[in-house]
Amino acid sequence: MKISELTLFTNNLEDQKQFYTTVLELPLVYADTEKFIVKIGVSSLTFVKAKKSNPAHFAINISSYKIEEALYWIQKRTAILLCEGEQIADFSNWNAEALYFYDADGNIVEFIARKDLNIINSHPFSATDLINISEIGIVSNDHKTIYEKLHAMRPISIYDGSLDRFCALGNAEGLFILVNNTKKKWFPTQEEALIADFQVKGDYNFAFTNGQIITEKEYI
Repeated sequence: MKISELTLFTNNLEDQKQFYTTVLELPLVYADTEKFIVKIGVSSLTFVKAKKSNPAHFAINISSYKIEEALYWIQKRTAILLCEGEQIADFSNWNAEALYFYDADGNIVEFIARKDLNIINSHPFSATDLINISEIGIVSNDHKTIYEKLHAMRPISIYDGSLDRFCALGNAEGLFILVNNTKKKWFPTQEEALIADFQVKGDYNFAFTNGQIITEKEYI
């Protein structure tokens, strides 16, 4: 499942632009007083100025066997969020490893190295090892409705979990992470999972606004 574009919202536009272009060294595609866009591999990430916004949780696929190099690289730039006391989370059931950090807005950003994708290269780790946006968290206490709306756009399978508490929909290339915030908190920080608005384009095109999926047809 491909996520080609992700749009998040911020009341901290300049600091966010500084973080993504300077700390993560991502190419700046566009910027004005209301938004900016950076490239993350084959995906693009947009931040739009807003009066207020809740923290989101999203992930970036990195080269499959470079999690230790990624840790060394990111530690020189910002603080790591510990995962139950460890710097790297071992997701053996997903054949993956991950690390986490905050951006300038307090969004939880994840680098995840998925061995199933078998993305191999030998150059030293850099921003070029950020392959694509691979996950976005969807906070709701009605996963059944969210799943049905997504499935109506295009069939989507459950990758892990269930529709009760935590459910990952899609595949190793791209996932929607459904979190019931009455039963689960964000990993790894254990902070409350708040409903965060976003827009996504790719295999699925919709806005998630005030806890509801709004499809392109519903914009009209």
